[in-house]
Amino acid sequence: MSQIRLRRKIWLEVDGEPLLGYGRARLLNAIADSGSISAACQLLGISYRRAWAKLQKMEKQAPFAILERHKGGKGGGGTTLTKETISLLQQYAELTTMIDTKLQECNSKQFDIPEIDNL
Repeated sequence: MSQIRLRRKIWLEVDGEPLLGYGRARLLNAIADSGSISAACQLLGISYRRAWAKLQKMEKQAPFAILERHKGGKGGGGTTLTKETISLLQQYAELTTMIDTKLQECNSKQFDIPEIDNL
């Protein structure tokens, strides 16, 4: 018998334009963990160009700065998240956890749908 399950995709928008979803959250978390956009790209297996395009769209949409860039030099450069971005990521994680918990609860119930014979 086939099983029917609920699934979800959650993203945040600003004025109808996407700001943050699963993919962008992964990218930002990877930047936070690695301290650099290029290292984050290597961790995620995505191109720098693709990551940079996502970050530019976010910077354009967000009502605050997303990243803090540190120029290279003796100690090397890097990229960190702003405190607003860190807060947004935490809130997004809490929201998705809450929704996932509710989905698990809903998925524990069985849908009563009869099997249809193939004609």
